[in-house]
Amino acid sequence: MTSKLSDEQRTQLLTPLTEWHLVPGRDAIQRNLRFADFNEAFGFMTRVAIKAQEMNHHPEWFNVYNTLDITLSTHDVDGLSERDIKLARFIDALASGTHNA
Repeated sequence: MTSKLSDEQRTQLLTPLTEWHLVPGRDAIQRNLRFADFNEAFGFMTRVAIKAQEMNHHPEWFNVYNTLDITLSTHDVDGLSERDIKLARFIDALASGTHNA
């Protein structure tokens, strides 16, 4: 079962996620990405969607042309969980080109 991050877990797990910021008024994190064009943005979203489906954990996102805003929060616990951290790490690796997706 998934549980909400403790204060200690928050400090430890969120610190390395330098591209992510806390969402004001919510227990969620968000990252903004920019791509060369819509095709690249949509391809990225597709790879994230496949991973998210495998995890049964689905991001909130907003896409216009070459920009993508991703928000992660675990609705089952009404806040951040290790699932969010795992998906954020996957997204970071994919964005940096270090993940073989």
